[in-house]
Amino acid sequence: MFAMRTFVLLAALLCGLPSLAASRCDLQAPTAQADTGAVRLTYQSIGRDSDPALLLIMGLGGQLIDWPDEVLLGLCRQGFRVIRFDNRDVGLSSWDEEVPQASLTYGVLRHRLGLSVFAPYALRDMARDTLALMERLQVPRFHVLGVSMGGMIAQHMADLAPERVQSLTLVMTSSGALGLPGPSEALLKLLARRGADSREMAIERQVELLAALGSPQVDADREQLRRQAAAAYDRAFNPEGVKRQILALLAEPSRVELLRRLRLPTLVVHGTADPLLPAMHGVHVAAHVQGSELRLIPGLAHRFQEAFKEPLLAAVLPYLRSQRRERALARL
Repeated sequence: MFAMRTFVLLAALLCGLPSLAASRCDLQAPTAQADTGAVRLTYQSIGRDSDPALLLIMGLGGQLIDWPDEVLLGLCRQGFRVIRFDNRDVGLSSWDEEVPQASLTYGVLRHRLGLSVFAPYALRDMARDTLALMERLQVPRFHVLGVSMGGMIAQHMADLAPERVQSLTLVMTSSGALGLPGPSEALLKLLARRGADSREMAIERQVELLAALGSPQVDADREQLRRQAAAAYDRAFNPEGVKRQILALLAEPSRVELLRRLRLPTLVVHGTADPLLPAMHGVHVAAHVQGSELRLIPGLAHRFQEAFKEPLLAAVLPYLRSQRRERALARL
């Protein structure tokens, strides 16, 4: 009987049981809210509760709807329970404490002068939010995939709770070290331009930002970007929250020492055409995490684009599949 169970498990791992996976990977699963104490986080769980959990953390200003369907299905069909959520201050999540006043313009100026920046909260606080979410969901151990700022939050999570984070996948992210190449002044202005007098202005500004974050190898589909921006605006529009997230980024010190402390499987994925965090950011992260793997994707910039979804999945899925298989075999 033990041998038969082992055979079935191995067959499931190797073959993926695609028909079974398709039936359980429901992208229309309802969202819910979890009260973590400081915030209420809106989340969605896709897949069986009994499957290994994979937590997705989105970047600056991003909502859970910004994860492409192909990416979600690709991850879920590997046998993961995929959990995505809105960070505090964006989407349908909240921040319950009284918000201290902070000027983004003043914060940017102090950052450029090398001075300390005040932020209402830190990325480490956002990491604690996320750990609390997984506690509320009664998920003791899980894999983490973070994109951009989400990758920075993931680094803090692994440092805060190394016994809970089973593996890290860090996409388009950075160590935050001084001296790394930065974005152009024009891109920084687009990134900081968050307020808008109307829905149309807000959508158009988001389209301009998304187009600037895209790869120069791919022509921007403005209508598709406009649909994405409109969906995000209509779901939730909180420019002040995004400004607070930017301040948290500006106030963040280098994480090099944090990265050196990590002792867990880590995959770093970065694009060679990233205009916001040039490729050296990913190289630097991988260089400071012991035993990490690095995958550079030619032409990939700083957002999900149709032309790069397959290369991204080709980089991420085999790694996560191997982590899932190793964990399953360890339980035998």
